[in-house]
Amino acid sequence: MAAPNSRKPFNIAIAGGGIGGLCLAVALAHHNVPIHVYEAAPAFSEIGAGVGFGPNALRAMQLLNPAILEGYKRCETTSASPSEDRRFFNFRYGMEKPSADGMVAGQMICEVRSDMKTSSVHRARFLEELVKLIPEGAASFRKRLIGIEEEGEGVLLKFFDGTEARHDAVVGCDGIKSQVRKLLLGEGDKTSEAVFSGKCCYRGLVPAEKAIQILGEDLVLESQIRWKMERRWNHDEWVRPATKEEMLASFHGWSEPVKNILSLIEKPILWALFDHLPAATYYRKGKICLLGDSAHASTPHHGAGAGMAVEDALILSRLLASIGSVAELESAFGAYDAVRKPRSQRLVASSRKTGEVYDFEDDIIGDNREATREYLEHAWDWIWNEDLNRQLETAQLCLEERKGATSSSHQDFKIIVT
Repeated sequence: MAAPNSRKPFNIAIAGGGIGGLCLAVALAHHNVPIHVYEAAPAFSEIGAGVGFGPNALRAMQLLNPAILEGYKRCETTSASPSEDRRFFNFRYGMEKPSADGMVAGQMICEVRSDMKTSSVHRARFLEELVKLIPEGAASFRKRLIGIEEEGEGVLLKFFDGTEARHDAVVGCDGIKSQVRKLLLGEGDKTSEAVFSGKCCYRGLVPAEKAIQILGEDLVLESQIRWKMERRWNHDEWVRPATKEEMLASFHGWSEPVKNILSLIEKPILWALFDHLPAATYYRKGKICLLGDSAHASTPHHGAGAGMAVEDALILSRLLASIGSVAELESAFGAYDAVRKPRSQRLVASSRKTGEVYDFEDDIIGDNREATREYLEHAWDWIWNEDLNRQLETAQLCLEERKGATSSSHQDFKIIVT
C-alpha cells in the first residue's frame, strides 16, 4: 500500500460537476487521489435556487474536509427569528373544507425541529465555494459523455465533441438523467432511467412584502411549499412554464390564503418530479461507480437528496483514500455499494411515502391528524441521526473483507450511445 501522504497510483474521472461531484473531487484531492472533473455545461452551474441540508449532511461536510463546511457557512441562510432556527418544517392543513376529523384551514398539524440550527443555501453560491477548493486545471467543460470502454486496467471515456480521456475509473455524478447510469446498467434495464413519481411542484417567486400582507410575518418567514398530483406526464421536458390560471385551477378547493399567495406568482413554473427505481448495483468492476442523484435520485419530499450525495462522497472518498493500487478499486467500489445502497435507496422509497402523507393519500394514514402528526414528527429521525463515523468504520471493515477476493467474472464491455 502506498504511504498515507503520497500521491495515489491511480486516477479518477468524475463525470458531473454538481454538489456531489465537487464534494467528491475536493475530498479526493485532499487525500492525494488524482482527479479530473468532466462537466457537460460550459461552466459549473446548478439548476434550482435553494437547497437545504440536514444535520447529517453538515456533519458529512466536516468529515469530508472542514473547508467544505466553512464554505457552506459563508453562504448559508438561517431563520430570521433566532427562536425558530431549529425549525425545519411546520405542517398546516391547507384545504378549504374541514378534514374528516375536524382540521380547518391553517391549523397546525405538527412541527418538525432539529437538534441543530437549520439552514439552506443558494445552490450556485455553494457551488462557487466548492469550486475554490478544486485543484487548478482539474476540470474540463463542454464534455458530454457518450461512451465508456474498458481499456486494460482502466477506462476510455468518449465525449460528444469527439475527444477521449483515459482514467483508471470513472464516478458518475451526472444527476438524475445520468448517462453513466445508463451505460453502467444498460438501456434495456428498466432502472437505468428515471420514472415519473406522479407528482409535480409549482415554483415561483413572491414579493415578501405582499406575502406578509396575506399571511402575516410569522408565516412568510417560513418556507411555503405547494405540491400537485399528476398521474401522467406527457411532456418531453420535465420543467415547463405554466399560466397563473392553470396553477390556480390545480389548487381548486384549497383555502383562500393559499390561493392568494399563489396568485402573487407572476411566472409560475411546473416541475415534474421524477425519481429512480432501485438499481441492482452502483458499480461495475473497479471501473464505473455511481454517486448522488445518478445512483438514487429521489423526490424532494424529505429535502435530503443533496445531503445523501454528500454522505456518498464521504464514504467513497475515504475508501479510495484507503487503497493503494488500481487492483483494489473494485474492492473499494464494492464496499461503497454495500454500505451506501441500502440507506440511499431507503430515502427514495421514504420520500415517495412522505409525499403521499403530505397529500393525505397514504392508504393507512389518510387524513387522520394524529396519525399524520406521528409520522411526520419522526420521518426525518433516521436521516438526521445517522452515525457517520460508524458508517465509515463499517465501510472500512467491508473493504478489508473484499481485499484479496477473486476478481470479478464480468466480461469486458464496450458501450457507446449517441
